[in-house]
Amino acid sequence: MLKEVKELKMSELDQYLFGQGNHYDIYKKLGAHPAIKDGKEGVWFAVWAPNARYISVVGNFNGWDRGANPMEKTGTVGIWETFIPGLKEGELYKFCVNNFHGWDVLKADPFGTSTELRPGNASKVASIDGFSWKDTDWMQQRADKEMTEQPMFIYEVHPGSWKKHPYSSENPQGFYNYKEFAHSLTEYVLEMGYTHVELIGIAEHPFDGSWGYQVTNYYAPTSRHGSPKDFMYLVDYLHQNGIGVILDWVPAHFPKDEHGLSEFDGTCQYEYADYQKANHPQWGTKIFDYGKNEVRNFLIANALYWIREYHVDGLRVDAVASMLYLDFGREPGQWRPNQFGDHRNLEAIEFIKQLNQVIQEERNGAMIIAEESTAWPKITGDIEDGGLGFSFKWNMGWMNDFLKYMEMDPIYRQYHHQKMNFSMMYAYNEKFILVLSHDEVVHMKHSMLEKMPGPIWDKFANLRSAYTYMAGHPGKKLLFMGQDFGQIREWSEEREIDWFLLADGRHASMKQYMKDLIHLYREHPCMYELDCREEGFCWVNADDNSRSIFSFERHSKDGKDHLLFICNFTPVNRMDYRVGAYRGSSYKLILNSDDLKYGGGGMHPEEVMILQAEKEPADNREYSIAFPLPAYAAVIFSFDRPEADDVAEKDEK
Repeated sequence: MLKEVKELKMSELDQYLFGQGNHYDIYKKLGAHPAIKDGKEGVWFAVWAPNARYISVVGNFNGWDRGANPMEKTGTVGIWETFIPGLKEGELYKFCVNNFHGWDVLKADPFGTSTELRPGNASKVASIDGFSWKDTDWMQQRADKEMTEQPMFIYEVHPGSWKKHPYSSENPQGFYNYKEFAHSLTEYVLEMGYTHVELIGIAEHPFDGSWGYQVTNYYAPTSRHGSPKDFMYLVDYLHQNGIGVILDWVPAHFPKDEHGLSEFDGTCQYEYADYQKANHPQWGTKIFDYGKNEVRNFLIANALYWIREYHVDGLRVDAVASMLYLDFGREPGQWRPNQFGDHRNLEAIEFIKQLNQVIQEERNGAMIIAEESTAWPKITGDIEDGGLGFSFKWNMGWMNDFLKYMEMDPIYRQYHHQKMNFSMMYAYNEKFILVLSHDEVVHMKHSMLEKMPGPIWDKFANLRSAYTYMAGHPGKKLLFMGQDFGQIREWSEEREIDWFLLADGRHASMKQYMKDLIHLYREHPCMYELDCREEGFCWVNADDNSRSIFSFERHSKDGKDHLLFICNFTPVNRMDYRVGAYRGSSYKLILNSDDLKYGGGGMHPEEVMILQAEKEPADNREYSIAFPLPAYAAVIFSFDRPEADDVAEKDEK
C-alpha cells in the first residue's frame, strides 16, 4: 500500500535528528519512494545537498529536461523534495544538480534502492516494501544465541564469478540472477557444511575490477544480479536453509565517479574538505568526513538498512585500519597529526564506536566484523572499556604467519616453527576469525594450492594438513570460494571459478576432504564453543620444531567433547611417532588426511583405529599413545578425558 506524501516529507524533527546524526531511519525519508498525493499515484523524491543552487529530477519520463521537474529546498539542513505524479517502479532517474559552482552535474541518488546496470548508472525507482519473508525462526534464533559460542565456518563468495551462464546477447557476462544464485549456492553450501556465506560486491559499483570495494550506491544491491527483492529472496532462501549471510561493507572510502558521492553539491559534502584527509593516495578514492553528523548518519543508517530491511546477519567492515590512522598509506608530508600530535583519526574512532553501539542496541544478533590489519588494541573490546565494540576481528597476523610457513620448502620449516605457534600468544586478545580470503589468491600471490611447495602430490597433502591446522586453531574460520577443491589459477572476477577441475580425482578428493573436515567441525562443540576462552585449547607439543610437528587439544564447554590434532609438515613418515595422552583414555582416529579416499598415501588401513593410553612418557606426560604418522599428514583423534586425570595432571606439573 502506497504511503501518503505527508508521511514521507521531512518534518522539523526529521531534519533536526538528521542534522544531529541520529536519524537511523533516514533512508525511509530520502531517496525515491512510490507514494500518493491528492489521490494521484507517483514517486516522492528527496535528496540532501545543502550547497546546491538548484536541483531537478530528470529521466526518460521528461526527456532529461532539467527544467521539467524542479525540487524545492526545505528546512535548514539542505533537503530538496518533490513529487512527480504518474511515475512507477522501474523508472530511471538522476538528480540534475546545479552545484555550488553553478555547473550542472547528473548525480545518482545517494539513497536510491536500485540502479541501472553500468555504464548508464542511473538510479531506478524500486520499493523495498512488501516482500514476504519466511525466515522468522532463523531471525528469532539468531537473536537468542551467543555468537562467540556458535560454529562459524564462512564461505566467502563473489557472486559475479562463482558461476556464470554461457554467453548470450541478453546476458553477455553470464551473471546469475539472485534467485538462481540462491538455489545453486545453497545446494553447495549445504553439501560442504559451511555455516555462513560472506558476499562481496553487493552494493552497487560501476567498475567490475573493484570487486565491489568502490561503491557508488550504498543503498542499492547491484543490478548485475537482479532487483532488490531478488536479493531479499537470496537472503531469505539461505536463512530458510540454516545459512547465515554476511555482507562486505565499505565505509572507509568511495570512488570519484562523476555520478557518485564525490563533490555531490559542488563542495566536499560527503568527503573531508581537507585535501590530505579527503584523498587516499594509494587507492585514488575519497574518504568520508566522519566529523560531519549527516555523513555519519548516512553510513550508520546504511548499516542498519542492510540488517533491518534485508535481514543480513552481519557486516564485514572493509579497511578499518585505513579509517583509524591518519597516516595509513601515506608518506611523510602527506598527512597531519591530530590535536594531540599523533596519527589517530579521532573522528573515525568516534564514528566506529557510534556505529557499533547503535547496532548492539538493536539486540537482534547481528554482528559487525573488522578487517583490521594492525595491533590496535581492543578492536572487539567493550566500548565502555575503551574498546571499539566490533563483534569479531579478522586475524591478519595469523594469516600472514601461516601462509609464510606453508609456502616454505619443508626443509626450512624447522627454523620458522614460531610462525605457526606464535598466534596462540595473542589468540584471546580479540574475538578472532581466521581468514584465507580473496585477497590472498590474487595479484600474483597464487591460489592456495599453488602456494604449497613441491610436486602436485605434495601440494595437495600440504594443503589438507594446512586446512586441518586452521580448523583446529581457536577462532572462527573463513575460506574463499574455489580454495576448498584446490583451485589452481588465481581468482579473477572475469570468469567463474574452475569447477571443471572436479572432473580430476585429485580435486574431487580435496573437496571431499574439506567436506568431511567442515562437517566434523560442526559436529564437535569443542571446535568452536570456547574459541574466545583459554580453557578451550591446550598444546600437547608446540615445540617439536626439529620434526615440524604440532599437536594440540580442543575441549568443549561441558568437558565432554575432546579432540587431539596432530599435524606433520614434513615429507617424512614418522613410524614411531608418540604423543602425550591421559591415563585411562582411549583415542579414536576420526579423520586422517592421508586416507586414500582423500588422495593420500593410505599408510593406515581404513578400519577404525582405537588406541589406549599406555604408561610411556611423552610430551611431559606419564602416558602416551603411539602410531605411524604419515608424511604431510594431519590426523584427528577423539578421546575421553577421565575426571580423575585432572588431578593427576596437576600432580605431574
